[in-house]
Amino acid sequence: MPIDTIERFLAALSPHDREEVQRESREEQERLAAAWETELQVDTDLDTLSELSPAAAESEAAARVMRGRFE
Repeated sequence: MPIDTIERFLAALSPHDREEVQRESREEQERLAAAWETELQVDTDLDTLSELSPAAAESEAAARVMRGRFE
């Protein structure tokens, strides 16, 4: 997975979540970044939000991925 995908995912996270993910292994960071990209591609609500604010859509998708880790 390209590093820029992980970097984009990290940038979309809240500061607290970013620190948590940065402590994870490279493999886990890649897995989470891939889940984030999937969330962005699959969720049609995020498509609408992305048209208005791409950064907000990326942040919402990142928050969903992090919430999903604990469900």
